Amino acid sequence: MRNDIRRYFTVFALPTLAAFCMAFVVPFGLGVWLSFTRFTTVTNARFVGLDNYVRIFTTDSDFLHALGFTALFAVVSIVMVNVFAFALALLLTRGLRGTNLFRSVFFMPNLIGGIVLGYIWSLLINGVLAFWGVDITYSATYGFWGLILLNNWQLIGYMMVIYIAGLQNIPGELIEAAAIDGASSFKALWRVKIPLVMPSLTICTFLTLTNSFKMFDQNLALTAGAPERSTQMLALNIYQTFYGRSGWQGVGQAKAVLFFLLVALLAFVQLRLTRSREVDA
Repeated sequence: MRNDIRRYFTVFALPTLAAFCMAFVVPFGLGVWLSFTRFTTVTNARFVGLDNYVRIFTTDSDFLHALGFTALFAVVSIVMVNVFAFALALLLTRGLRGTNLFRSVFFMPNLIGGIVLGYIWSLLINGVLAFWGVDITYSATYGFWGLILLNNWQLIGYMMVIYIAGLQNIPGELIEAAAIDGASSFKALWRVKIPLVMPSLTICTFLTLTNSFKMFDQNLALTAGAPERSTQMLALNIYQTFYGRSGWQGVGQAKAVLFFLLVALLAFVQLRLTRSREVDA
C-alpha cells in the first residue's frame, strides 16, 4: 500500500497544488509586486520603488491610528475572550443538566455572518445609548467597547468548544490523584488542568489574535460612521485606501503587504511563546 501511495502521490497532489498556486501563490506574488508600483489597473502598473511604503508613514496618519486601535483591540479581545471561554468550558464540563443545550446556544453566534452581527449590535447598542441622546459613533470609546462586546459575543462560544475538548482529554485519574493528595479545586485547576490544556490555549489565542487583526465587516457595519475615522481598524483602513482614494491603489496594496507581514509575525511570536510555556509546564 505504501508503494502505491508513493507511486500515485504526485497524481493526486498535483491538482491541489496547481489550484493552490493559481488561487494563492500567484495573486500573492502579484500583490507584492503591485505594492512597488503606481497603478489604477494591473495592466498600467508603473514601478515606483519604495514610494508607496514611504507615503504610508509620511502622508497617511490614519494608518498609524488604525494600527494602534487594532493592537489595543486585539490585546483586550485576547484576554476577555479566552478568560470567559475557559470559564464557560469549566462550567459546562461539570456534568450539569442541560449542558449540551447550553453548548449549542453559546456556539450559535459564531454561525452568524459578521456584517449581520454588526448591524444587529448597532441597533442594540444605539437603542441603549439613545437614552443619553448619543449613538455608538459619538465617541471612539463607545465604538471600541461596542466592537469588544460584539467580538466577545461571537467568539466566546467557539473558543469554549475548543477548551471543552481540551478539558475532556484530561485523564480523570490525574484529577482524582490530585484530590487524594489534598489539592484544593483551585490548586488542581492551576497545577493540573491549565498546564494540560495549553494546546487548546495555543489554538484559541492564535485564532483570537488573527480574528482581531482581520476584523473588517463588523467594523464597517458597527462603527464606520465615526468622526475622523476614530474607530477604523487596519482591514477597513486598507479597504478604504484602495477603493476610496483616487491614485492611492499602490499605497493600499503596500498597506496590505505590511498587514500580512504583521499578522504573520505576531502569529509566529505568539505560537513560539505559547509552546515554550507548554514545555516549561
